Order: sequence, then structure tokens, then C-alpha cells
Amino acid sequence: MSIFSPATAREREENFESYWRYQQRRDGEILEDAKDLSEKRKSLVRFQANPVRTRRPVGDAFHRNYLTMRDAPRSLDRRTLLLTFLYKFARHEWIGISAAWDETPTVARAAYLIDKISRYHLAEEFCHMRLFQEMFRTFGLEGVEWGPLPKRTRQLYGAFARLPGPVVAPPAFVSELMGLTVYLQLDTMLDGIVGDEPEVRDRIRELLRAIMTDELSHVGERRNFMGPIGLRAARLMVRPMFRAFFGGIPEARLLFDTRQMRKDAEAFDYSTIGPDVLSVSWAPSYCTPRP
Repeated sequence: MSIFSPATAREREENFESYWRYQQRRDGEILEDAKDLSEKRKSLVRFQANPVRTRRPVGDAFHRNYLTMRDAPRSLDRRTLLLTFLYKFARHEWIGISAAWDETPTVARAAYLIDKISRYHLAEEFCHMRLFQEMFRTFGLEGVEWGPLPKRTRQLYGAFARLPGPVVAPPAFVSELMGLTVYLQLDTMLDGIVGDEPEVRDRIRELLRAIMTDELSHVGERRNFMGPIGLRAARLMVRPMFRAFFGGIPEARLLFDTRQMRKDAEAFDYSTIGPDVLSVSWAPSYCTPRP
């Protein structure tokens, strides 16, 4: 069923409780000082204990272009384009969650269930940043960091995080939906980009699926924050937000059909998600088929 399916206030309340149980079961204990989660930490340790490394490390082209595109994008091979895109995409996420973390109460201080959910959500996103770094290591790029937050950008994201929840909910939902469309597209592209190294392809897919499973649950969680007005606002935001985000990353138009991705987001239905991902993720009850 569509992610834009309607829901009653009672259904949304019940789904917040369901999602909170899912988060605790999947993530374990939140580690506030480390911006980490106990089960996610164990998973990362397992990846690091069994590293996979490419036989063809990405050269200087990544370092020239990962912050700002300096070469002609069409002159870069698809592997380099993928990695420079991933860095820009992940750094955008990192800036947003870093600003939001400072504005969100700890779980111990949270007075409302949705604040506890939001804190776990942000910790999950920080865990994703570590998985992205493991992807870069797989391609021979050690020590990739996200860099300092630009002051004006930090202030902008901080101001956004302080806005009332009903104002934040629609763009936050569209942002998660946009992220999910990226991961779904990347998953289908791996054979064509790194299929010549099956062990690398499989490791990147494993890391990507770990992120994508969370992102799928985040889409449902963010949908659950919105009533009818917020849902209508979100529909109207899909087109301009997709254009603004992908328009700012030159690699995007060479890697993806961004127009089709936007259409896929507008028509997103859980029936399009494979059972291997959906079975370990979470979806609102009103967006999934009823028996």
C-alpha cells in the first residue's frame, strides 16, 4: 500500500508504540556519549573484523572531486562518480543530524515517546555514517571524514531543528523518502559498477542493505508524524526538494534517472520492496496489506 495512505490519530499513536518497540529490539541500548547503539556497534565490529578490500583502489580523482567537483564529471569512471556522490550525499546527512542531535533531548530526559524515538533515529543515522566510512575503506579510501560544519549551514540546520514538529515533519519525511530512493537505485547499480569484483560488490551491498533497512523504517516513522495537512504538504514538496538536492550534486544526473526517482517516490508502495529487506524493517500498519 502507498506510503501516502491516510491514517487516524489512534492508528498513528499505536504505530509510534509499535515503532518504539521495534527500535529497542533492533538497536539495543543507546550510547549517548558515542552517538551509537549497542547492536549497531556489534554489527560494525563484525564488518571490521572481516575486512574486504578492492584490488583496484580509487586514485587521486576521488580526492580532487569529493568535496567539490573539479574535473569534468563525464571524464570520471562510474566507480569514482559513485564514491564522490556517496560522500556528498552522506555529508549532507551528517550536517543535518549533527545539528538536530544538539536540539533533541536525551532518552533519559525525554518527556514524550516521540522524543525518545527521534533520539534513537538520530543515533541510527550516526551509525550509518560509520557504515559509509566502511564502504570507503572497502575501496581503499582510509580516513575519510566529514569535515567541520560550515557555520552558516550549522545555524540553518539548527534553526530548522527548532521549528515546531508539524512544520518539520513534511520536509523530514520527504528527505527520508529521497534517501530510500537513492539506496534502492544504488542496490540495482552495484553489478554494473563493481560486478568485476564480486567480493567487493557483496560487501558494499551488505553495508548498503544495513542502511537501507533502517531508511525504510525511517520513511514509515516520518510518515507517522503527519496528519492529513502534513501529508498534503509532503506531496507538494517532493518535486522541488528532489530538484534542489540532486541539482546540487553534478554526479547525480550521470548516475541516476532523477526524474524517474522522483516519480518512484511519489508513487512509493511497500509492495515494491523485496521481502529480504521488508521482513527485517518496519512499516506503518495502515501502509501494509491487511489480512
